[in-house]
Amino acid sequence: MSRRTNIVLEESHIYREIHEQPAALARFIEKEWDNVRALAEAIQAQEITHVVIAARGTSDNAGRYAKYVLGAHNGLMVALATPSLFSIYGQPPQFHNALVLGVSQSGKSPDIVSVVAEARRQGALTAVITNVADSDLAREGDFVIDIQAGPELAVAATKSYTNQLAAIALLSAALNPGDGWLKELQAIPDAVAKVLEVNDLVAQAAPRYRYMDRSVIIGRGFNYATAFELALKMKELTYTLVEPYSSADFQHGPMAMIEDGFPVLVVAPGGVLQDEMLAFVNLLNERGAEVIAISDVDEILTAARTSLPLPQSAPEWLSPITAIVPGQLFAMHLAYTRDFDIDAPRGLRKVTETH
Repeated sequence: MSRRTNIVLEESHIYREIHEQPAALARFIEKEWDNVRALAEAIQAQEITHVVIAARGTSDNAGRYAKYVLGAHNGLMVALATPSLFSIYGQPPQFHNALVLGVSQSGKSPDIVSVVAEARRQGALTAVITNVADSDLAREGDFVIDIQAGPELAVAATKSYTNQLAAIALLSAALNPGDGWLKELQAIPDAVAKVLEVNDLVAQAAPRYRYMDRSVIIGRGFNYATAFELALKMKELTYTLVEPYSSADFQHGPMAMIEDGFPVLVVAPGGVLQDEMLAFVNLLNERGAEVIAISDVDEILTAARTSLPLPQSAPEWLSPITAIVPGQLFAMHLAYTRDFDIDAPRGLRKVTETH
């Protein structure tokens, strides 16, 4: 069993990096607006109709967010690339009228680089969202968006993920500058700072789940991506068998798993889906599940066995940036309660290169 090395929680890399998110977000929005706006102008000038995103792991979850934001706000069809078609099978699809977007914290994974390199060879518009502006991946981009997260030393990504979400949100705002979305995004760093105030509450809640060995995480709409990212954090940090679902997909079969006490973490900020998510939580309760809820909706929090509240609401399209924060804290505190190494989970490295 992996053990921590007598680390003081507040001195860990991951604790500090979770709490650096407000500053990192504000820095990114301020420094990269002109760069993102230039990419938006190129998209419009080339009459781009769809976006293909190449990513892995946490960055892939940012891509899931892009499917909703760029689709709902900007009318763009967004698909996630299949890197092995490029790096292993050597049979890449054709990119016609597409923006090919590589998303990677390190910019080092050869399979992601191969997708963007092939797109550039075909003459497609390419862009990169990364935390390393001089990486191999960045060299393949016509545009490079530096997420400005600063060094991230913990293996599990936290501030780099929320800054990737901010990069996608900023691109959406730049494509429709008259809709007030930039102003909403500029308020997000303060919202995240407010959400971080739940740290002590989450620390008190985590020990109840010390012996939890399986769970599911539910999100829908913009927060479908949040379910996937939180499931990844739980696997990385706590070694728990956790699977993500949308509330709709979960009812098409997986609901049969529910039995008395089965833990289900529901990500349900306010928005057009809140009534549906409340009904879903009530259904889970009827089946005997133990619901853990991340929400700013009082009825949902009241219906849950364990409430992880969002003390600051955000517009629904930006809520994934705030909603993941209690999840990050929950995974961190649960891992710490289990006496695991929260900065360096077993068998993992900060940079993973796949082919």
